[in-house]
Amino acid sequence: MIQAAVFDLDGTLADTPAAIGRLLTRVCAEYGVDVTEAQVAPTIGKPLEPSVAALLGRAVDDPVTTRAVTRYRELFDSDVLSAGPALLYEGVAEGLRDLRERGLPLAVGTSKISASAEKLLAATGIRELFGPVVGNDMVRRGKPDPEMGLRAASELGVPVERCAYIGDTGTDMRMAVSAGMLPVAVTYGVGAEEELAGGGALICRSFGEVVQTLSEHVPADPVRA
Repeated sequence: MIQAAVFDLDGTLADTPAAIGRLLTRVCAEYGVDVTEAQVAPTIGKPLEPSVAALLGRAVDDPVTTRAVTRYRELFDSDVLSAGPALLYEGVAEGLRDLRERGLPLAVGTSKISASAEKLLAATGIRELFGPVVGNDMVRRGKPDPEMGLRAASELGVPVERCAYIGDTGTDMRMAVSAGMLPVAVTYGVGAEEELAGGGALICRSFGEVVQTLSEHVPADPVRA
């Protein structure tokens, strides 16, 4: 049984992967590098700085990488966040409220930096439904290392083995398993179902199925946030 749930953000709650891919392609072009969809796709859902550096063929601490990352974040704020709640996958807002009404504490664990995650949660109108937001800048080692899951559980005040982690990539599921969390995978994001199922994750094909799956694992009197 679980007493809390930790969610990935891009590709799990927010339908942003396609926009992320377009912006990465645009920013690389602005800095003189043409990249293909095949090159961009594996970087979606991973920390931004090393992804941009790899696409540009530069070091993470190269000033060009730094400027490109800043440019990307400016474009994301102006071109993507303006869509607001429409960025959420179908059923996300209602499903999260349902889980909170059941007394299930919620957190976010994302490869975004925390400031960017906070902006996206606020823009989509769901920030109030979550407690801790753990960004990649808050851990020494990002996914699939278990540190992010362990920190989220600690901030929730719930044993990590009593937490579920919901994500859309194999990296998410490996992090969940290594942290000792219940792995729950959604198939509507970035990851292929075969990869997601390979680690023993519970498979959900809609957010409604996520809510149903988590509800089946919640005790009658869960820890309340």
